[in-house]
Amino acid sequence: MADTDTYVHSPEVWTAGRLREAIKDLPDDAPIHIGVASDPGDFDGYQDHVLVDCEPIEWAGDDGAPERTEVEYTLFADWPAGTYDVLD
Repeated sequence: MADTDTYVHSPEVWTAGRLREAIKDLPDDAPIHIGVASDPGDFDGYQDHVLVDCEPIEWAGDDGAPERTEVEYTLFADWPAGTYDVLD
């Protein structure tokens, strides 16, 4: 019996080239905001974040052998500047 509470979510992941093309006309000092979906594929209630870093993240292959290391570049986002409540 299929689980009706789940579904496959397959967003189109952008490449570096597609990102470059999208921002090619922006001035160098333009901040980049990121809208994070509140649920998979749901941007109606997105949370606003700002881009703060890009790092190469190395993932070892299944067997941990160095020759199978893969590098993925990850953009890191943080909450925009502002005043926030301190959480316990």
